[in-house]
Amino acid sequence: MEGLRGKGTGGYFCTFSPLGEVYPAESEQLHRPRVLQPTPTILGRLGRFFLSLWSSPPAGRNSVSGAARKVSSGGRGGAGRRLRLRWGGGMAGWGRLARLGGRLWAAAAPAPVPGHRGQLGFVVRHINSSTWWHEHLSEENVEFLKKITAEEYKAQTASKLCPLKDEPWPLNKWTPDSIRVGVVAVKLGMMPIWTKSGEKHAVTLLKVQDCHVLRYVSKEESGGKTAKLLVGGKNVSPFSKPESAHEIFREAGVPRKQKVTTFNVTDDAIIKPGTPLYAAHFRPGQFVDVTAKTIGKGFQGVMKRWGFKGQPASHGQTKTHRRPGAISTNQAAKVYRGKKMPGKMGNIYRTSFGLKVWRINTKHDIIYVNGSVPGHTNCLVKVRDSKLPTYKDCNKNPPFPTFFADGDEELPEDLFDEEIFQFTDPSVTFA
Repeated sequence: MEGLRGKGTGGYFCTFSPLGEVYPAESEQLHRPRVLQPTPTILGRLGRFFLSLWSSPPAGRNSVSGAARKVSSGGRGGAGRRLRLRWGGGMAGWGRLARLGGRLWAAAAPAPVPGHRGQLGFVVRHINSSTWWHEHLSEENVEFLKKITAEEYKAQTASKLCPLKDEPWPLNKWTPDSIRVGVVAVKLGMMPIWTKSGEKHAVTLLKVQDCHVLRYVSKEESGGKTAKLLVGGKNVSPFSKPESAHEIFREAGVPRKQKVTTFNVTDDAIIKPGTPLYAAHFRPGQFVDVTAKTIGKGFQGVMKRWGFKGQPASHGQTKTHRRPGAISTNQAAKVYRGKKMPGKMGNIYRTSFGLKVWRINTKHDIIYVNGSVPGHTNCLVKVRDSKLPTYKDCNKNPPFPTFFADGDEELPEDLFDEEIFQFTDPSVTFA
């Protein structure tokens, strides 16, 4: 047998040779092949496993024994013995390969050498899509290129926001009918906080990371009732996408973003593209709406998906304990649309409305919102002012249209709601 080739799992291409030939790489651009030597214990277990599945094949055209096995030179049992095999298709061929592998390993040399005739070698070729970045650069060069790229993006952003190149956009005053832009944040996790009255609340930490305004779309261009602002968050490598996908980021003078989303804004709340957005865009005490994709649960039953009670555990019930029961009536003679039934659960966009902002860290741009938000840890979420009319009075006079770091307003490192207990304050006071 000259060789048996097939695709392996995990993005690898494997060449199997029971006679020990090591096949060279087909192209110099591919990684050099690595020869992995299996241990006799593992191979012995595999041989016993396959031998238990397949019995000895009948003598015939595709049989390993009999006329299909020929000795080319050296006589019976000689050192120059070579096997000439005819392989059948399907699982029978793999069964013969497994039986032959155990025999060849038993006859192999005690100290196998790569390429030695008689050993069972595996040539693994890595064909994952890799770039010159990972192949031909050292760690020092990678860090140097990352630093140069960051400086280039910083200079590009500075030139884009240069007041001598383009006049700054006018700043308007907030009105009750104004709709501000939101931000893109990263969900970090949850933690507890306490109020001054001793109540405990669970809060979710949202980090506003590398958030910039990318493009302004007027309501005439969008065809809607309000204008739109495209916002991107969390920088990613520029080599992960083609050059055609970098046009919107190049126009705004910012690095490529992992998530780009759209916010509806009024004409008095538009922001110049390239402007960074911070966690100070919000203030403690106001309420926000958070949108994200929920965690996917796969195909689930009605008890987990919809919270059904289920059926009795005994008293004549058999194999129906977690089933929904009747899905319609005899008179209707059909199943109504929207009936709650088993199906795929999660992995859809959901919005949590009316979450209170308890605390804001201006140094690390972290927002502490009340309760839980959709999505898994490290997912990207959308945060905007709450649309609920109940909290309209709590969202008065926010930083409009956003907070500017180069402005006259200086903020402390932490901003707390007036009801939050700070651990720097004494917990007990005496009169």
